[in-house]
Amino acid sequence: MKLVTFLSNGTERLGVLVGDRILDVERIATMRSVVLPSDILSFLRMGDAAMETLRSVLAALGSDGASASFDVATTTLCAPVPHPTSMRDGYAFKQHVEAARRNRGLDMIPEFYDIPIFYFTNHQAVYGPGDIPVMPMHEDQLDFELECAIVIGKKGRNIAAADADSYIAGYMVMNDWSARALQMQEMKLNLGPAKGKDFATSIGPWLVTRDELAARRIETPHGETYDMPMTTTLNGTEISRGNVKDMTWTFAQIIERASYGVTLYPGDVIGSGTCGTGCFLELNGSKVYDPALWLKPGDVVSCSIDGLGVLTNTVVREQV
Repeated sequence: MKLVTFLSNGTERLGVLVGDRILDVERIATMRSVVLPSDILSFLRMGDAAMETLRSVLAALGSDGASASFDVATTTLCAPVPHPTSMRDGYAFKQHVEAARRNRGLDMIPEFYDIPIFYFTNHQAVYGPGDIPVMPMHEDQLDFELECAIVIGKKGRNIAAADADSYIAGYMVMNDWSARALQMQEMKLNLGPAKGKDFATSIGPWLVTRDELAARRIETPHGETYDMPMTTTLNGTEISRGNVKDMTWTFAQIIERASYGVTLYPGDVIGSGTCGTGCFLELNGSKVYDPALWLKPGDVVSCSIDGLGVLTNTVVREQV
């Protein structure tokens, strides 16, 4: 299934995408005399039971759902999980880490192979498709980051990697927007990133459940990965290409690390980190673009992952 959050009369509603139509989950459930919530967090907190109920509703609905459906092309999509309970971002692609360090004159850090690290980013600055507002300081070396993200589907603590994939509700595209000048200034103090990252993270356009991705699944000794090519275009021109299967650390391993001594909750979002070639910081340093290329207001950035859809955002200058 493809779960979305959409706007209806200015209110965020949980929907499921079927073809080119969005079905309002709460309304179609009512048609079948069952109860499902109108928001994604409440839905996820119901666990596997909610997923199975929704599948049953869809199977029995037929054409009855027309009155509770909307054309996706004319409906405003929010982030699939517009209010995550938390948001972590990993550092899982060796190619990106290696290139970024090489471009700074540094050797590959051996500790990369010891632990799957992550940082917390601002879960209250989450966007879906559409405009990304930036302030003047963000425009100094403004960057995209092409990533994959998961959403935790059930509560867990001290989760072993061998069990971790069952805690994943689904996958989605993620763009971790970065203000590099701010980021590099603050990280000289060996803390962060913070202000270089906290203004925007976009996810979407929908949350794709694990079962829908079975044909792309690759089983490994350390959990699942997926053969899903990743690309970014800037104003229609491709600038980045990678694949989810190239993650050095699997999401299962990241979940094991993240949940050590800590409880994960339904609605927690975890990003993969940037794929190889997945940002201008890496591309500029590798002299792919010389002089360096950065984003500016008016630019349209589309991040795509096969099987997960296309997340398109436009950079706009925030009016203050």
